[in-house]
Amino acid sequence: MIWWPPRIPTLSFGLLTLRPVIESDIPEIYKSCQDPVIPRFTRIPQNYTIEHAEFFVKQKIPTSLAAKTEIPFAIDYGNGDDVKFAGVISFHSMDLPDLVAEIGYWISAGMRGKGVGKTAARVLTNFGFETMGFERIEALVDVDNVASKKLLESAGYTLDGILRKKSRRYDGHHVDMALFSVIKDDWKGL
Repeated sequence: MIWWPPRIPTLSFGLLTLRPVIESDIPEIYKSCQDPVIPRFTRIPQNYTIEHAEFFVKQKIPTSLAAKTEIPFAIDYGNGDDVKFAGVISFHSMDLPDLVAEIGYWISAGMRGKGVGKTAARVLTNFGFETMGFERIEALVDVDNVASKKLLESAGYTLDGILRKKSRRYDGHHVDMALFSVIKDDWKGL
């Protein structure tokens, strides 16, 4: 059985903190999503507006939490007075009876290549196994997203296979997605 937190907890490991997304994150979310890499490889619209960010924080997150369909975290990196917003990571597309969740994320351009995504994925995966009770966590990645595939492999995920024409982009074309997973029995922990 899955334990669902009554509120989004704060999870920390080294210089990284996963915490609840708050309204003051809206400008950073908007700014980060102007990077063309994020809409290229996610379902975030290409013409992302401040209204999209406001909807995500003020409406989508509360609705998703209440319906138990997604649990999102803001990613912060740094310490003391040098903490920077680094992106968003979540569990979504969950199959609660089968104890399966999908992990999804985007990392702000200036925070890529620093191990932030890998650490965030490991922290959230550990929380999913050790606290929430998932037994399998999956990730779907555009086959062209080399950086994300490397991130998942370095975080302990294994490539299960390629799902042909699995996702449709906003321009209407289908893309193949790489399916990665990690099983609780194989998880080495943090």
